[in-house]
Amino acid sequence: MRSVFRFFLRGLATLLFGVRTKGNLDAFKAPRLLIIANHESFLDGLLLGLFLPIDPVFVVHTGIARSWYFRLILSQVDYLAVDPTSPMAMKQVIRLLESGRPVMIFPEGRITVTGSLMKVYEGPAFVAAKTGATLVPVRLDGTARSYFARVSGKSPRRLFPRITITILPPTRLDMPQAPTSKLRRRRSGEAMRRLMQDMLFTSRPQQTLYSALCDATEIYGRGHRLVEDLKQIEYSYQDLLKMALMLTRLVVRAAPEVAPGERIGLLLPNLAPTLGLIFGLSARRRVPAMLNYTAGTEGMQAACTAATVKVILTSRVFVEQAKLTDKLAALSDIRLIYLEDLREAITLGDKLWLMAYALWFPRAFEDKVSPEEAAVVLFTSGSEGKPKGVVLPHRALLANIAQIRSVIDFSPDDKVLNALPIFHSFGLTAGALLPVLNGAGLFLYPSPLHYRVIPELAYDRACTVLFGTSTFLANYGKFAHPYDFFRLRYVIAGAEKLAEPVRTLWFEKFGQRIFEGYGATETAPVLAVNTPMAYRSGTVGQFLPGIEPRLVPVPGIDRGGLLHVRGPNVMAGYLKFDAPGVLQTPQSSEGDGWYETGDIVDVDEDGFVRIVGRVKRFAKVAGEMVSLESVEKLAAATSPDKPHAASSQADAAKGEALVLFSTDAALVREMLQVKARELGYPEIAVPRKIVFLDVLPLLGTGKIDYVTLKRLAESA
Repeated sequence: MRSVFRFFLRGLATLLFGVRTKGNLDAFKAPRLLIIANHESFLDGLLLGLFLPIDPVFVVHTGIARSWYFRLILSQVDYLAVDPTSPMAMKQVIRLLESGRPVMIFPEGRITVTGSLMKVYEGPAFVAAKTGATLVPVRLDGTARSYFARVSGKSPRRLFPRITITILPPTRLDMPQAPTSKLRRRRSGEAMRRLMQDMLFTSRPQQTLYSALCDATEIYGRGHRLVEDLKQIEYSYQDLLKMALMLTRLVVRAAPEVAPGERIGLLLPNLAPTLGLIFGLSARRRVPAMLNYTAGTEGMQAACTAATVKVILTSRVFVEQAKLTDKLAALSDIRLIYLEDLREAITLGDKLWLMAYALWFPRAFEDKVSPEEAAVVLFTSGSEGKPKGVVLPHRALLANIAQIRSVIDFSPDDKVLNALPIFHSFGLTAGALLPVLNGAGLFLYPSPLHYRVIPELAYDRACTVLFGTSTFLANYGKFAHPYDFFRLRYVIAGAEKLAEPVRTLWFEKFGQRIFEGYGATETAPVLAVNTPMAYRSGTVGQFLPGIEPRLVPVPGIDRGGLLHVRGPNVMAGYLKFDAPGVLQTPQSSEGDGWYETGDIVDVDEDGFVRIVGRVKRFAKVAGEMVSLESVEKLAAATSPDKPHAASSQADAAKGEALVLFSTDAALVREMLQVKARELGYPEIAVPRKIVFLDVLPLLGTGKIDYVTLKRLAESA
């Protein structure tokens, strides 16, 4: 009777929920099998009992087993009721595994109320390590959107959502090395938590930006309002689709010279139409090149040359307000297309196409785009001060979003305040794409420099997530009222080292703990971040799932090494000024697929990453990248007869400050400023500290010893 009833239930679940099972079923043939899964709803145990190819013993909470209606369902499987708070509970599980019975357990111990992974108990991990059991991770996706889930607020609910069960490759947890059993148990729990996070990340779908937007629209509903900008209009998923479809149709028609696969410049502030263009253009295989409008004429021209940009999309209102008219007029071989002109070009046929056809079948307007194709091009400073185009494929951006989502719980109940410019990777991936593709509210503000306005916006819009650099957070904290950030759940700092005074200010004034992260534009951008479940002050957190780090020893550095990384979030390559339009894959001494970050890091025994120093030849001053080589060129132009070298030191106000080492005792900052104005160098590239040395330290090869100079700079 049990077999007949289960056959009937399996057919009913397949009919109602469209349950799909993916993965290798051979994983269940191992002896001493411990199956672990995320826990999203009351349906989870039933679905696993119906669709797994084996008949395991289910470990359930004693509170669940006491309910008569759950006992009725549990009668269809073998189960063991345990109290997760009891130290003896896991001994029964150990005996079951040693007897040869496969066991199914939810390491979270409860149904998630956030929609993301919650606390992982140490007991199941210790059992796996002690028995040497084979672990088979199983990912349940979709049950959190059913009425059997416990997620609250604005999270979407469906009567019969589509459900996918993904079976991942089997693995093992070795018993950690530690002096006490308590510490071994804790480290086993940490290993299990990371395994569960890897499971959530690895089972992500392979998509493009536009298909991910279409999926989010279907999950959260076309009418779900989520994006707001300075116009104070809340745009829904339907509105974003309208922008993506109509604006892209008009751009493709107005710029026929931009062929599929080529770059088109975007010179726009943080506005909803900017997001719409990013999604829409990438769907039609026109790659948005996000131009930095603060870079000046020379910087923008170099960026356009590197990425072979022939057409720039911008707005007349924005150009006038940002005082960019003269800078754009100085660009050569560039055609400007204004959004205002595109709107005037909309015909009745365009409107009918959008309302009667395109909005109803949005997936029909994505060209055959591979996740490996370029989604956007962002620009960063090169070693000689020329911008380099960083080509980020769809795969990299969406992988980084999935990595962040696997360790931090963002939900439709959140509202993100993003004042970081979208032309920076931090502002694009974390500040814009992450909330939009996960149903969270988003307020886009065009400038992070309005230190009095942004705290007021956070208060007025009841924002729960704030991204910023150390410099920006310091100023927000200085000008904000103590109650302005009363709703914040997460304050996440990146792009430069978080200054200790800033950390203290936010904790003392607002009661907020800042979660510091670390990354690079080339990694889309996040590599590591502190989270509520894994936090250690003075570090940038643990590496995200799917990232493979490797530390290469550096002469003169006792602890840590030069960080090389490999993972799905690493860029496709560079577009450089000296080879326009030619994609140059990242070069690393570790081989193909690896990216050399240029940073010296140290990783402790618990996996927390500490930034020791930089080897890259640029510094980050107030969030802006300054080429140290360009500083040296400025010094050489000012005092051509003497050798000079530039380094940087930590600065509480700006993150980093430039330090120039010179063998010219007569060199002063005023001389550098005069030469900088003459040559067109930005003020930020003129060092405030000049240190006189009789001779610059050299390596055995005759090259300047920058590691020694770094030590001198820190003590200068």
